[in-house]
Amino acid sequence: MSSSFKRRLSFIIGSVLALDSLWLLSLDKMHLGIILLTIIGIGLMLYALCFTWIQNFVQRTPMRKTLWRCAWVGFFLWISTLFIFFSYLQYSIQQSNTVQPASALIILGSGIEKGQPSPTLKQRLDVGANYAKQYPETLLVVTGGKGFQEQISEATVMAEYLQQQHHIDPSRILLEAKSTSTAENLRNVQPLLAQQHISLKQPIVIVTSDFHILRAKAIAKHQGYQQLLTLSAPTPLYIRYNSWLREYFAFISGWLLREY
Repeated sequence: MSSSFKRRLSFIIGSVLALDSLWLLSLDKMHLGIILLTIIGIGLMLYALCFTWIQNFVQRTPMRKTLWRCAWVGFFLWISTLFIFFSYLQYSIQQSNTVQPASALIILGSGIEKGQPSPTLKQRLDVGANYAKQYPETLLVVTGGKGFQEQISEATVMAEYLQQQHHIDPSRILLEAKSTSTAENLRNVQPLLAQQHISLKQPIVIVTSDFHILRAKAIAKHQGYQQLLTLSAPTPLYIRYNSWLREYFAFISGWLLREY
């Protein structure tokens, strides 16, 4: 591969990644998956622009050459693990969405914007509502506390959306309005289920985004959910792969924190 081709390819890929991430940041979308791609994109652009200087600097000593090679090997090994994770995530998505009757359906929160469900959360709520209409005996649980500087809990916004947009009877909806993470969502829901005489041995559906299915399922099983079913909601395309990248790190973090 010629030096000229490397420079052009690096600059094109870097520009696409950086522009996409900066556009998402301009929409007030900010999480690790977006920030990391911004850094990688800018890094590839700088590599292309400073290619000659970098090569001259690296070639001065054998140690620099070795470190430079190791850095690239490490980067491509990381890309390989990312590809494996994305493939396994896609497989998990295809295994979900087995529709059958359940005692309860838990819809996990995903943020609110200006007092309304975020686009990602709307997808989850729509999927949950469609299931609820198909199985009118199933109890719905919406989860999510108050975020920073928010005046209303995410669970409250979710319940209102289900009632107003899908005409779900409020008597079917329970609110878990204190949690701020998936592990807390699933843990805090358990006393609410017990009050309704629903045990973790009974069939329970978790509704979440496609990228979140793998981790949510692992956390739920670790907490004792025994007949777990999952429904995945599609992630809006414009933020899909940024969200998948964020989930890659969240999955590793959850494993380190022994959430599963």
